[in-house]
Amino acid sequence: MQRPSIASFLPAFFVFFARVVRGTRSRILRVAAASWLAAQALTAAASLPVEKIKLPPGFHIEVLSDEVPSARAMALSPKGILYIGSLDGHVYALELRDGRATARHVIASGLQIPAGVAWRDGALYVSAVSKIVRFDAIDTHLSDPPKPVVVTDKLPAETHHGLKFIAFGPDGKLYVPQGAPCNICDKDPDRYALIGRMDPDGSHYEAFARGIRNSVGFAWHPVTHELWFTDNGRDLLGDDIPSDELNRAPRAGMHFGFPYCHAGDIADPEFGKDRPCNQFTPPVVKLGAHVAALGMRFYDGPMFPADYRNNIFIAEHGSWNRSRKVGYRVVRVITDPDGSHARQQVFAEGWLQPGEAVWGRPADVLPLPDGSLLISDDHAGAIYRVTYSAP
Repeated sequence: MQRPSIASFLPAFFVFFARVVRGTRSRILRVAAASWLAAQALTAAASLPVEKIKLPPGFHIEVLSDEVPSARAMALSPKGILYIGSLDGHVYALELRDGRATARHVIASGLQIPAGVAWRDGALYVSAVSKIVRFDAIDTHLSDPPKPVVVTDKLPAETHHGLKFIAFGPDGKLYVPQGAPCNICDKDPDRYALIGRMDPDGSHYEAFARGIRNSVGFAWHPVTHELWFTDNGRDLLGDDIPSDELNRAPRAGMHFGFPYCHAGDIADPEFGKDRPCNQFTPPVVKLGAHVAALGMRFYDGPMFPADYRNNIFIAEHGSWNRSRKVGYRVVRVITDPDGSHARQQVFAEGWLQPGEAVWGRPADVLPLPDGSLLISDDHAGAIYRVTYSAP
């Protein structure tokens, strides 16, 4: 029997060798691609200069995600899914684990300014100017979200102050603000310049509080369960008046002054003659003129020092028509449950740099169950996470 020559093995050997090379090259390419993508993600996150943000001693800030364009209001489901509304028609979801975002989803697109989100009984409620829509069983359908169910489509269609922060109250009602469709005007008080509420199915709508120019953030006190809310003051009265407001509404039916009175003691030049300021409820805190106070939450988490318990964090979006910019920060408000002895202090600042350069604009705040605090930024398209460790 003739032994095969070495030459007869060469074709098969070269085929085998080529396969090995291709496989090795494929693995190398996959590893290189993964490394490149990771580097790109790190570079993107690093491109946001969070090191410029100043916090009290012991606090630290990092980028949770920089892939949430025009991020506004936030809501967290019990399964750890963070939902984020936006100004660009999309609603986003971030899967969170151990303080990190492990996956990102777009669960809706093409909505009209879906800035507000609220989670209840497995469903996500989203504001879309004249509509509130609902995404059922959304936690388990992030990759294949259901079609939205219309809860109501009877809200005003004006986009001037028409985007809405929404949230469920302790009474099980969905609270929905409706800003004034103007800088200053006196329109239907049962339809504009108010915070309304409705049943989760959209029925039994009613005005809860009136005289509110434009509230873009509210929450309920952890102890008293009373509604507190921010309100943006009118424009075109100068750099320093009127102040934005932090208000407290312990019951339904209260009136907070707009359009007749601003910040509790400034009569409006046009409408102030019709009703005096002493007819209305003054603010708990004057936050400052044109700071654009938006999202606010009470802090009741376990991570921050004990004296932060039941304090209020407020995202100040920053001025747009002031000769020198103000805001662009997060403030902390300390107050007694009844609104007395209130005072505010700066908690996080640095989005506004010397020379009035702006690289970010806080829009909402949200404490997580672990006690850390999230901050959304619609200018940078990012979510930040603030943690604390004793210095």
